[in-house]
Amino acid sequence: MMSDFQWDLPEPYVHRITVVPADIDDFGHANNARYLEWADAAAWTHWASKGFSREACEADDRGIAIIRTEADYLGHVREGDELDCAVWITKSDGRLRAERRYQFVRVSDGATVFRALTKVVCFQLSTGKPARMTEIFRSHYSVLPSVAAALAAQD
Repeated sequence: MMSDFQWDLPEPYVHRITVVPADIDDFGHANNARYLEWADAAAWTHWASKGFSREACEADDRGIAIIRTEADYLGHVREGDELDCAVWITKSDGRLRAERRYQFVRVSDGATVFRALTKVVCFQLSTGKPARMTEIFRSHYSVLPSVAAALAAQD
């Protein structure tokens, strides 16, 4: 399903979405809030692609909460457009905190229309307080070696 786009980083997980009428605002393009909803959907499908489920979160009494999002809106999309939403884990301490990056590319022309960085923290579902990552969270929120090398080369 992944297209041959110029991705910001190697080995992205890619989630494809199609812009539907409910996504469109009064100006005829997708509402800015939809990009964050699409990012959330991509994060969940990325989680599922590793064989994890929402039930696994409940079993481990853990969740991930976004504590900061930086978003760059670089273009607009219209009804019927397809987007490839790339996801990477770009930082993790393996204990409590991690970062996820997104790049959304319009399939029809390869234009990057959105980028975001989310900083997240692991928390205990039953208390709502920060808590150490369990094994499945450490496994999922780990930076691929190719991504780490690409990030190091950017510095």
